[in-house]
Amino acid sequence: TDAIALVEEIQKGEPLITASCKEHVIHLVRRLQEKLGEKEDHKFYLFKVLRAHILPLTNVAFNKSGSCFITGSYDRTCKVWDTASGEELRTLEGHRNVVYAIAFNNPYGDKIATGSFDKTCKLWSTETGKCYHTFRGHSAEIVCLSFNLQSTVVATGSMDTTAKLWDLEKGEEIVTLSGHSAEIIALSFNTTGDRIITGSFDHTVAVWDVGTGRMLHTLIGHRGEISSAQFNWDCSLIVTGSMDKTCMLWNAMAGTHIATLTGHSDEILDVCFDYAGQRIATASADGSARIYNAETKTCIAKLEGHGGEISKICFNPKGNRILTASSDKTARLWDAATGHCLQILEGHTDEIFSCAFNYKGDIIITGN
Repeated sequence: TDAIALVEEIQKGEPLITASCKEHVIHLVRRLQEKLGEKEDHKFYLFKVLRAHILPLTNVAFNKSGSCFITGSYDRTCKVWDTASGEELRTLEGHRNVVYAIAFNNPYGDKIATGSFDKTCKLWSTETGKCYHTFRGHSAEIVCLSFNLQSTVVATGSMDTTAKLWDLEKGEEIVTLSGHSAEIIALSFNTTGDRIITGSFDHTVAVWDVGTGRMLHTLIGHRGEISSAQFNWDCSLIVTGSMDKTCMLWNAMAGTHIATLTGHSDEILDVCFDYAGQRIATASADGSARIYNAETKTCIAKLEGHGGEISKICFNPKGNRILTASSDKTARLWDAATGHCLQILEGHTDEIFSCAFNYKGDIIITGN
């Protein structure tokens, strides 16, 4: 795109970009364009193997820069690790059952939330490991959680069919989102933080107003349990993946169905947008992944080669690489444009169920 025209367009709606700083913004836009255009041929090598817990892991997550990461486990703890040294920085203890869902409040990374089968969610300081709050109120296991980008609210989804929003500052419940008839296994805020979506085993996804807790839309159409649901970056679209082998695209404002993306021969276990919201990636129990164009709704590439189901899929922040984690004990790195497999990451001795990039895209973490 023309950088000057783009900045002039941005200027119309953004009073902070005055005439005096216009040149600088144009320079930044051009630098960003250069960065996106760089041909990178990053090869990943096995850096560290961490025997993290005595009992199985449940999840792994990076802070934004990738300087540290967290692991949740059946041993009832969450551990914080230094990426460069592989050292355990601290253990977050206090839950009375499996620590299942974990997250940093990225982009800040100064807080960690843990959701447990003990029906509580805890908020911790990354720096000290101190527990700020214990959020009580769910009547069954917490299986998913998410911070809003503004880092003022954490949402928890539970087997009790409800989601709850919690105020990080006050440490109290803001609202309960009731309306699903089965457990909630996926939730995701939009970028601005005024909407949240919940995906449930009742085959539906609900769109909620964060301020009031009112259900705005129910996305009905899937014929199987929802496995994952996500907004695109500009909050205009929602993508949902289901056990019915399809992925659906929805208008986020109107709550209307736009398209059904088909092609997989087994359950879809994970879906995601790239950061620009232009591509959708799906991972399936059929052992393949697919990339679709969000605009044309067509399948651009099939990622084939795994010898078992793919439970996790993600784009790197730049959007030119895709990472998949499979029950065949490997993770694979793919070219997002062509669907070619660039690298097979081997070394695990059991299925890999969690994987992530850091923001720069030069470190990968896999959990098994």
